[in-house]
Amino acid sequence: MKRFFGRVTMAEPKVSEAEQDLFGGRLLYDMGWSNHEHARLDLTMSSALRTMPKLVGATLRIAWTADRRALVAVAISEIGQGIAGAVSLLAINAVMHALLRGAGTATQRVHALVPGLLAAAGVAVVNSALAGWSTSRAGRLEPLVERIATTQYLAAAASVELEAIDDPDFRRLIDVAQYGPGSARRMISACVAALNGLIKLITTAGVLTVLHPVLLPMLILIAAPRGWGAMRVAQERYVSMMSWIEHVRASRLIGNLLTDRTAAQEVRVHAAGPFLLGRYEAMAESAEAEQERLASSKALTECVAAALSGVAMAVTYGTMFWLITSGHMSLAMAGTAVIAVRSGSASLGGLVMNVNQLHEESLYVRDHGRFLAQAAHRAIPQGGAAVPERIKEVSFDQVTYRYPDRDDAALDHVTFTLPMGSVTAVVGENGSGKSTLMKLLAGLLLPQQGTVHWGGTAVTDLDRTQVFERVSLLTQDFQRWPVTAGMNIRIGRPARSASSRDLELSVDYAGARPVIAKLPAGLNSLLARMFRGAIELSGGEWQKLGLARTHWRHSTSGADGVLIVDEPTSALDPQAEIEAFQRIRRLAAPHRAVVLVTHRMSGVRHADHIYVLHQGRLTEHDTHDELIAAGGRYAAMFDAQAAQYAPTGGIPHPTTPAVADPA
Repeated sequence: MKRFFGRVTMAEPKVSEAEQDLFGGRLLYDMGWSNHEHARLDLTMSSALRTMPKLVGATLRIAWTADRRALVAVAISEIGQGIAGAVSLLAINAVMHALLRGAGTATQRVHALVPGLLAAAGVAVVNSALAGWSTSRAGRLEPLVERIATTQYLAAAASVELEAIDDPDFRRLIDVAQYGPGSARRMISACVAALNGLIKLITTAGVLTVLHPVLLPMLILIAAPRGWGAMRVAQERYVSMMSWIEHVRASRLIGNLLTDRTAAQEVRVHAAGPFLLGRYEAMAESAEAEQERLASSKALTECVAAALSGVAMAVTYGTMFWLITSGHMSLAMAGTAVIAVRSGSASLGGLVMNVNQLHEESLYVRDHGRFLAQAAHRAIPQGGAAVPERIKEVSFDQVTYRYPDRDDAALDHVTFTLPMGSVTAVVGENGSGKSTLMKLLAGLLLPQQGTVHWGGTAVTDLDRTQVFERVSLLTQDFQRWPVTAGMNIRIGRPARSASSRDLELSVDYAGARPVIAKLPAGLNSLLARMFRGAIELSGGEWQKLGLARTHWRHSTSGADGVLIVDEPTSALDPQAEIEAFQRIRRLAAPHRAVVLVTHRMSGVRHADHIYVLHQGRLTEHDTHDELIAAGGRYAAMFDAQAAQYAPTGGIPHPTTPAVADPA
């Protein structure tokens, strides 16, 4: 008995040998990816009905905003269908009375059936029209709701501070909330179905009460086992998914590695393919065994539910037989009652399933709302002082920044000045704080201590949108947009329309003319390999397009600004690298400052000023010649890199030891 009626509990899946071998034990994925982690395993029909209005409220509010006329039309049509169902049962009852209790000959009784049959037919036509109207309006609401919810999600995600994007907890909320719009769309159909079932249940219950009050509890008695069975199967499926989702996703991860392009070389050369395939099969077999267990449990649960429902149906028919034989109910009323009981039990069973779906989907809609609330709290502030068109410099004054998950400061009391018209280089080993400094300079992060000034005004007091307007980024991992080559350049300042001819100056400036020339459609060539007919560029070719994008952004702005260049030549050959550095230096102008972050020391020696970062602190700053003469950290870094290109001095290359001749 406890097997069927006890609480569904979490089962600890056995860790397969393949999972232990590859991942060191059972994996623990974030459950938000698959099935909501907050779904209660002790969900009951009564608790679901109590919470349903609150759970669907957010979606209905979106639907009301999207198209209130369509929402009202759906509600009216569903209520109309419920009323039509009740009228149909009354018409059937009239037909039964005319057929079984009517007076006169058989022909006269058949004639007496006509009004009831015509009424039933008319009700059926009206019901079909109402159902079609509801389907049409719900079909309009569903994509509208999804679009509005998706737009809200994307707009909120794009407007939060960069610090929020880097926050693991907020990042997880972004990942989970992306399922909210789809759930909101599915909730529309689930709400319609639940409303339809509820109204039909109410009208059927009213008809049964009129026929005889004792039949109403009989209806619940028949439908209750079906509802219990549906809820139990859903709970067991949910528990199984929570227990096994990590295992299943890990096996899919292995399968993806076998087809992934980046892993293709090692899969073949290192013979990793057969090894991973064997582990995939072993993990898939474990998952298949769980699915088989789940199917057997579902079949057994449904058999028990059907048996209980059958017993309840027998009790109901026995009660109706007693009512007929005792004279409390006529045979015509009994016939109508049979139809009403079967219709009502079906409506109640469907209502249970719809409520179960509403509960699950609404949790993702709730996450969507929670994300919107947190995103609004962490959004980049709107408004502020205007950035002057002309500024002399951007300066850091004792700026400190520490990431939430680190004890040491990424930047520690850094002070430096960036004059307009200059080329400034920032160097340092990995983890020295260069990237953090660039994010603070661009206004993407705000200092936790100290101040960043743009022309004498603290960045926290400025309109951040205008600050972003003055900044250009060219980084080593700049975005390679899956659009045309021309749009990849134009997206540097997308609000300005441009023809291919307008972009030619930027293409020539970046030395990208040969790259564009070999593309089948020139600037109109699609650079997204996932689409048919698209072209893929090499890393060096992409970096030339990135430089063209940067030139386009600055060539269309007359205000003072900052160009941040982070490792821009990592994929270029030596000659192309020299030319790229020359082009980048030429981007400096009286109204523009260039900040160069690179490990290529040859690219910084001609900078107007060089800053050296070490463990978040500014340790040295001066010109190249002065820093070399000082013999400090910069000189050591420069000499170490220069030594790689020095003559080897006859040092022999390592060779394989000779093997003695066995003869």
